[in-house]
Amino acid sequence: MNNSIGKTVEVAAAVLQRADGSFLLAQRPEGKIWAGYWEFPGGKLEAGETAREALVRELREELGIEVTTAYPWITRLFTYPHATVRLSFFRVTEWRGELYPHEGQQFSWQIPPQPPLFQSGGVPGIGADFLVGDSQRAVFQSGGEKRSRLKKPALIPQTPLLKSGMPDIEARYSVAPILPANTPILRALELPALYAISNAAELGCEEFMRRLEVRLDEGLRLVQLREKGLAREALQELAQRVVELAHVHGARVLLNGNVTLAQAVGADGVQLTSTQLAQWHERPAVAWCAASCHSLEELQRAEALGCDFALLSPVLPTLSHPGAAHLGWQNFAAIAAKSSIPVYALGGLEWGDMTTAWQHGAHGIALLRKAW
Repeated sequence: MNNSIGKTVEVAAAVLQRADGSFLLAQRPEGKIWAGYWEFPGGKLEAGETAREALVRELREELGIEVTTAYPWITRLFTYPHATVRLSFFRVTEWRGELYPHEGQQFSWQIPPQPPLFQSGGVPGIGADFLVGDSQRAVFQSGGEKRSRLKKPALIPQTPLLKSGMPDIEARYSVAPILPANTPILRALELPALYAISNAAELGCEEFMRRLEVRLDEGLRLVQLREKGLAREALQELAQRVVELAHVHGARVLLNGNVTLAQAVGADGVQLTSTQLAQWHERPAVAWCAASCHSLEELQRAEALGCDFALLSPVLPTLSHPGAAHLGWQNFAAIAAKSSIPVYALGGLEWGDMTTAWQHGAHGIALLRKAW
């Protein structure tokens, strides 16, 4: 009998993250189905349990730790040959106790490829306070010297590709094989908490470039170039400069709505508008694809298209649209809870809203004026 058509199995899964950005994978022990495969620790919900309650119990039983801080994150539905599972992933950033393999499983701390680079003394929201803490709440000290200026942009290693053209995420980690339902989570963990949207229209191109370099020095690692008022040639020139400067610092750049230009200037991807999202039927050929969403329906469309992450807005009232309707944190949380891809909160936010965003299921926040 194929159980995959039966009742969905509810599972809570933990992404334990330390201050250096590394996360824990555990190998399934002998005697269990998929033995030898690596996964994020966790387990099935018992009768009457919430996902968070199951998470706390499973980590106590499996690893011998007590969870103190966990943020809801991504929910994924996956069908194995033997069952369909719904995995509720939490990012666990604080816990008490020392990890111990109570089920005899092996552990491995992995770090996402191209981890964010942070300089001490950074702007609030980019530096240590917006990384994760480990069981001892160790303070992240980046130390080191700032990168020297390069005459040419540094090349960022690309994700190996499968024959299908999709990224071979598993090839970038030191353990294998990884449980299939967990592989997309590895991709999501490459995204930083802050997504900055350009504001050259108000600042002027030269002042924007100056501020961009400052933010990159301080640790900014994900930028959207969104300058709809620029003429084509001016936009191309600015895009080339932004991409080159960002790549020197190991940061990624997505262009708003313009796949052709993104490919021409060597950008890392594209941010699809809600209009494009409604019209397109195939994911563009870029390394990273995001979408701008304002509802659950649009978010589900972004998932179906194969987007890597999404913006969900507006969360709060904004200066650009005074009096316009906004989601509020509760509605944001209700929509984000149904997402299988990371969601950034956007609209009326400031640096200090990051923790609130995490508490409501966001991967992080996107800022426009407040980013610069």
